[in-house]
Amino acid sequence: MFCDYHVHTNYSDDSDYLMEDVVKDAIAMGMQEICFTDHVDYGIKLDWDEPEKIAYRDGMPLANVNYPLYFKEIAHLKEKYQDQIVIKEGMEFGVQMHTIPQYEKLFAQYDFDFIILSCHQVEDKEFWTQDFQRGRTQKEYNERYYQEIRDVIEHYRDYSVLGHLDLIVRYDEEGVYPFDKLKDQITDILKKVIADGKGIEINTSSHRYGLKDLTPSRDILRLYRDLGGKIITIGSDSHKKEHLGAYIEKTKKELKELGFTHYCTFAKMEPIFHEL
Repeated sequence: MFCDYHVHTNYSDDSDYLMEDVVKDAIAMGMQEICFTDHVDYGIKLDWDEPEKIAYRDGMPLANVNYPLYFKEIAHLKEKYQDQIVIKEGMEFGVQMHTIPQYEKLFAQYDFDFIILSCHQVEDKEFWTQDFQRGRTQKEYNERYYQEIRDVIEHYRDYSVLGHLDLIVRYDEEGVYPFDKLKDQITDILKKVIADGKGIEINTSSHRYGLKDLTPSRDILRLYRDLGGKIITIGSDSHKKEHLGAYIEKTKKELKELGFTHYCTFAKMEPIFHEL
């Protein structure tokens, strides 16, 4: 089955890709299923219930999903295109320890199919601006990044998979920090994920960012496999038409070569397994 489980639209603060255009493009590509996973990043972004407080960057609002409009449009598109594609309701939660209560409240308000839990900031400091890394050694910011993820999953369970687990690599100006130095921390994270019946995603954006490895890395994927991890989704992390569905089929082949036999879609927060 051809599907994409990490898709952003105009409801994310960093995309102007209209949701219906995403659906039309997915159908034209022959996709059977798609899951919308627009951004929520409490701590650095506001909800739309106070629009007068929302700041803008390059004409884009620094805001979370407009929840009522988001779910209303998904429901409309599910009905309109029901004979052509399956549409699932998801979000990408950029959780930090101090924002957990806000995500618990949000999750309880809606019926989700799928939640990506990502670490986009630590201490409300962005990676892409180097605010988080500044003043820390490479060892310190890598270890602090993984510690935040481990702390979050100890206290927060309303998610399906961990998104782009080694995201910090994308923004590490010092290069790739050795896996062996982080292996114990990552092992601890993956053991917790598996014990809780959760999974991880493989994020195909590594190709468009020009990374030399997959996201997460092949070392992490092998470790997840060896620890008994089976729940894995594949997503493009698309924000534009040219991103949608990119490298999905290539990634399936990669996963098979790494020893995985299945990948997952989700319905009502439960994994559905498909043969690679």
